[in-house]
Amino acid sequence: MNSWNGWDLPFFDERHGALKERLQEWMVVNEREEGVVEKLPLAEQCDHYVKQLAAMGFLELAVANPADPTAYLDVRSICLVREALSYRNALADFAFSMQGLGTAAIALFGTPAQRDRYLGPCRQGLSKPAIAITEPEGGSDVAATRTRAERRGDRYVLNGEKCWISNGGIANHYIILARTGEAEGAKGISAFIVDADTPGFRTGPNLDIIAPHPLSEVFLEDVEVAADQMLGQPGEGFKAAMATFDIFRSSVGAAAVGLGRRAIDETVHRMQNRMLFGKPMSENDMVRARVADMVTDLEAAALTVYRAGWLRDVRRVNVTREAAMAKLTGTEAGQRILDSAVQLFGATGLKIGNVIERMYRDIRPMRIYEGASEVQRIIIGRRTLATPQREGKAS
Repeated sequence: MNSWNGWDLPFFDERHGALKERLQEWMVVNEREEGVVEKLPLAEQCDHYVKQLAAMGFLELAVANPADPTAYLDVRSICLVREALSYRNALADFAFSMQGLGTAAIALFGTPAQRDRYLGPCRQGLSKPAIAITEPEGGSDVAATRTRAERRGDRYVLNGEKCWISNGGIANHYIILARTGEAEGAKGISAFIVDADTPGFRTGPNLDIIAPHPLSEVFLEDVEVAADQMLGQPGEGFKAAMATFDIFRSSVGAAAVGLGRRAIDETVHRMQNRMLFGKPMSENDMVRARVADMVTDLEAAALTVYRAGWLRDVRRVNVTREAAMAKLTGTEAGQRILDSAVQLFGATGLKIGNVIERMYRDIRPMRIYEGASEVQRIIIGRRTLATPQREGKAS
């Protein structure tokens, strides 16, 4: 059962067709080994997927080549990989996305030395990264960062706390946003690369959430880093974070599309094979109407996601608004689709271990991380209303 076919949209070229074949090979491998891997401790599962995805060449799509001065990543490829991975296994998708999220700022703002040191190992699956932005009182308000970095000679001393940090506890390096004081708000935030074994740096225990993955708090107590561990210039931390989101926000929508597509496949199979009142549920008009909404939601979301990727890859335009639209549309549609799937499955869809129950938990955090849906609406509205008006008045 696999209708995963995000290839019939008008946004792809030949290399994406070749990628499709590689992803289908991975799907076969994952289906065969999933029952064994999921019995491993969470950190070991992630380590398995990072190494596997590196061996199959997929991490080269998420982590920039340190030798490439353009540091360009093809967003459509990232989205296609995330849709395929999430269709089969949300933790594999998590492992893939974190290799990119934790390195994009280094690719875009790092020095040649920083790129050589950190990108290669992550690209090869030998190292795992993290990006630590969220703080206890900040939530989605990145500009409210309170973690501080004080300049002392040729070093910076960092103090503060981060929370809800994905890959926390297993990452080898962390990109830390800290206030260096150049200005108020976003302009006073800088980004630093902090190795996990730096004295004064520690992570809390793994946080249990409905969609389990490595996640922890991060504590910085007089953490000293060399000045050359800063990414870009002082005050460019917020810019580095937003540039990362412009690349990867669309892919969150793609991952949600993958979950939605799997939910529809599972639902169709269930409705065609479950008898109710003497006939298959697929012959019930209320079921047909519900499935129609699910499929329409999915295809509209896929178009929004891959259009955003195409605009960045081909048109090379700013896609802050379009990436926000992709994340908002994809995750909200995915949530509605999974809710409908649970409703159609009935009590079976609530049973722990059922694929629909698992995906229902997997989809929910996507509407929160990397900017909650409410934040995406603010971005979309602000960007739209700031667009210069054409000449003439609307009728």
